[in-house]
Amino acid sequence: DCEGLQMYCQSCIVSCHCAMPLHNVEVWTGKYFQRTALCDLGLQVQLGHPVGRGCCNPSPAFDDEFILLDINGIHCIALNFCNCESAQAHAIQLLRVCWYPATTTNPRTAATFRLLNHFQMYTFESKGSAFKYYQAYLTTLAQRGLKYDRYEPLLCMTRQYRHLIALKRAGRAHDITGALGTKPGELAVVCPACPQPGMNLPVDWTDAPADKRWLYGLFLGIDANFRMCRRNKSSEDADPSLSNGWAYFVEQSGFKKVLDEHAGLVQEKSSCASHNAVNLADSKTARGLAATGIGAVVCARHNFKRPSAVGDLQKGERYVNMDYLFFSTMTHSNVDIINVSYDIACQWNKHLWECMSRYPTKIHFSHTTKVITFLVPKFHLPVHISVCQTNFSFNLIKGMARTDGEAPERGWSNINPVATSTREMGPGSRRDALDDHFSDWNWRKMSNFGVFLLRKLKEAIPQCDQHISDLVDFEEAIPAESLTTWRVMVEDWEADHSKANPFNLTSAPVTQASVRLQLSQAEAEQLKHGLDVSLHSEVSPSVLIAMGLDLEAQQARLAYETAGIGAHSTDIQLSALQQRTNALRRRTEHWIKVQTLYMPCVAHLCEMIDAVATDSAEEEVHNIKLWMPSAILMRALSCDVNLVHIEWKLHTAQAHEALHELHQHLRLKRHLTGFKKDWITGQCAHTRSRGIIDTVQNKINTAATKYRIAWTALESLAVTLLEVDWKIQFPKLEIDDVRSMMEDQAAGESLSEGRRLVAISWIWKQRYGAGQEELSDGKFPL
Repeated sequence: DCEGLQMYCQSCIVSCHCAMPLHNVEVWTGKYFQRTALCDLGLQVQLGHPVGRGCCNPSPAFDDEFILLDINGIHCIALNFCNCESAQAHAIQLLRVCWYPATTTNPRTAATFRLLNHFQMYTFESKGSAFKYYQAYLTTLAQRGLKYDRYEPLLCMTRQYRHLIALKRAGRAHDITGALGTKPGELAVVCPACPQPGMNLPVDWTDAPADKRWLYGLFLGIDANFRMCRRNKSSEDADPSLSNGWAYFVEQSGFKKVLDEHAGLVQEKSSCASHNAVNLADSKTARGLAATGIGAVVCARHNFKRPSAVGDLQKGERYVNMDYLFFSTMTHSNVDIINVSYDIACQWNKHLWECMSRYPTKIHFSHTTKVITFLVPKFHLPVHISVCQTNFSFNLIKGMARTDGEAPERGWSNINPVATSTREMGPGSRRDALDDHFSDWNWRKMSNFGVFLLRKLKEAIPQCDQHISDLVDFEEAIPAESLTTWRVMVEDWEADHSKANPFNLTSAPVTQASVRLQLSQAEAEQLKHGLDVSLHSEVSPSVLIAMGLDLEAQQARLAYETAGIGAHSTDIQLSALQQRTNALRRRTEHWIKVQTLYMPCVAHLCEMIDAVATDSAEEEVHNIKLWMPSAILMRALSCDVNLVHIEWKLHTAQAHEALHELHQHLRLKRHLTGFKKDWITGQCAHTRSRGIIDTVQNKINTAATKYRIAWTALESLAVTLLEVDWKIQFPKLEIDDVRSMMEDQAAGESLSEGRRLVAISWIWKQRYGAGQEELSDGKFPL
């Protein structure tokens, strides 16, 4: 019944057009239902009067057709504006019923507030483009041709609506200066947990004692994102921003003026590792791009985008761009303690204050009255040189808590999906869209603060006792005198960073190479005084023992390779293995001949073993017993104490090397395992990564075997040398001890730093490098 359908639709829309969506109407043709427009059914919508009352002087819309966009499609309706003497403008009449006009004069198209809110949430959550939204929701009357195509008006309305909502939420309508009086950064959603004088700091915060001032420090993170590029389309004149500098992007005129003044400045090359962010900042390709990416400053503790802290990059990550963003956002903070995290902070901070003097005074701030600490995020720090790893580490600076400095990276993961749609926008549209997304990110972070902080608190309380216990274990492994001296050095450095950094490595670790060098130098010193204890013209006692240890290592390697030879090995593989076997046999036989000069008991011992042996087959070269002094002592035979001392020193260095290799390989395995879990997909990639992890595991097993061999030798030598406390420095290595610092002993599960509640393996508490002093004092015999 067409007449009844018309009455139903008219009653719904005329009386409830502010709250209910418009209907999509279909009319029965006698054979099928056909979609029709509401205006074709005779629907008339009257504005400017209460529901149910007509207008004595109505003014119909242009051509008696008005296009309204709602979440269920595009609707063509017959709309009458009120033309009474007290009537308001047409645009105001539309806004009164929550319809947003596409133009302010003679509007012919509008969108419901419901649609605009829905579109905004769609872009926030799915990061989809306006075109995809238009295709999905607003093509109801596509069969009517391009007459009702409203894609471009939709873009205009959504952009204006976003801007007006931002002004509304910032309370600009209630300000005496209005929207035009908005200052830079006032539309940004600020972090409620960052220190803000007059808002969340005590009145006497400036008088806080020195040991409490770190509580009022501001943490900033700086980074660049090259996915957020923009093609060279439109211009600032054709597409200006509606909020130029009022939210997160910096004001463009001052920013571009500074960039133009320093366009020819050549960036200083990195004196640290070869950082591409520094060395390639002037050479990054920008062909066809108006912006190669964006730089940003965020709150490094809570991951909020800072006001007036986002800007475009014209080439690479140039200092001038990042300087301006940092100085611009610092005008919104009055705190005295600032901790700045940047992945190239070691290079960026060198001439920072000299550069600030060349920039406009409106972005200057008094850095002489502030305590500013420059840091490198934890994930980026390992690629820096060793000096930077101590001077810019979050783990070594007081008051950093568990901050890792990687907050900008987490924010990029949220905004990166928007890059595909914003790269085709004009400059103003892109900045407005990104400002809206940044506000949504900050608002969601703020809304979840209660749950987030409560979860962190529940994790921190039970972990406190465990961390204290771990600290006590570490301190017990250090002599009390050294611990006191170390504590004084650290406290002095924390109070004054101009003093020597106690965390810088000042002594070389004990290695077999360093021990051999010391032995050779001691031999040279004795030869100068006419003392020669060598029984061979070319092989001294220290060389003999060192060569013996090398031969043992080569035997173990050859045994591993021999076990890996399969039934279908190629002739090339067999030939290479046989050549290594022959070479090792020749070296072993030569070494045994020299050994008999220094240890005559070995010849008698070999004869006794051969007499009781029943197998007359030739012994494999990797199974030949070399009978080092430690092995002779196990047989209750006597040996030259000089050789015993030398082997003790070399095995001590071997144990240190093995532990150091365990540390490196365990850290590498943990990184590879985490990377595989988080990023690797597909069978091919999983197989390849699994092979790499297995290779690292073999190296871990080799290092553990190396330590156990050294430990067994030290156990035999300690009885003769009367070494009693050596097991404190070198405990016995069990299978469960070989695990990463953050791995659960029971489950074998890797836990993140700060969340582990298990005891740390002793291999991470061992006094690394101990024993070097004993080697260099010149008291051990040759």
